Amino acid sequence: MCSLCGVLGSGEYWADAVARPGVYTRNTNAIERRRERAKRMRIANRVLAQFGMALSDWQGSSFLLSTRTGKTEIVEDLGHLWTAAERLRGGVCDPLALPVIERLERSGD
Repeated sequence: MCSLCGVLGSGEYWADAVARPGVYTRNTNAIERRRERAKRMRIANRVLAQFGMALSDWQGSSFLLSTRTGKTEIVEDLGHLWTAAERLRGGVCDPLALPVIERLERSGD
């Protein structure tokens, strides 16, 4: 999504399924939307585990990103996840780095 759409759009993250008139989503009820959110969080946690971090839901509106040492930061949406991860880690967190992808493929989760 371009930054202009992000500024002009509503407060929701563009990838979140939101039931409102004129917006296509296959998940029109709250249970399906929560299920989709949980699935995204599980996928993010597989990658974040490679960096010693975990993501949890915070009241269905934001996320809590935590390190193994207990440092925690509120993350508004998945678009802000990697910036926050790098801030908490104090270094680069590249989810597309070849070693990360290879470990994920080997784990086969």
